[in-house]
Amino acid sequence: MSRQSPFAHPFLLGFDEIEQALDRVAKAAGDGYPPYNIERLPRTAEGPEKLRITLAVAGFTRDQLEVTLEESQLVIRGKQTDDKTRHYLHRGIAARQFQRSFLLADGMEVVGADLTNGLLSIDLVRPEPERVIRKIDIALKASKGRDSEA
Repeated sequence: MSRQSPFAHPFLLGFDEIEQALDRVAKAAGDGYPPYNIERLPRTAEGPEKLRITLAVAGFTRDQLEVTLEESQLVIRGKQTDDKTRHYLHRGIAARQFQRSFLLADGMEVVGADLTNGLLSIDLVRPEPERVIRKIDIALKASKGRDSEA
């Protein structure tokens, strides 16, 4: 059974990338680790409105975390390794690996990342869109055959 695409309507031209992005987001939404928040930071006198993604990465050091921008995806990876020299009587905190991805809209910029008290915060800025109005000239072409018959 094939799935009907919401972007198959003839008036929606060139939206196939959005459909692919939605498919990627749906596949990545399954894992809940690490938990995260997304908040909107208001515009200040020094700068535009920002978005902040905060991930709870307790137990990870800065060297065990990697934040990359791959095309339009913000990818956060964490990698811990087991310390073989330790002997646990009870182990409730496992050494873990994770990868969390966020799909960014065109024009979004990552302006920084910060690790404080087990929380990794990544700040994003969306530049103000420029309103563009462009007039399209309509060319006048002479029709063949009609002018000669009159």
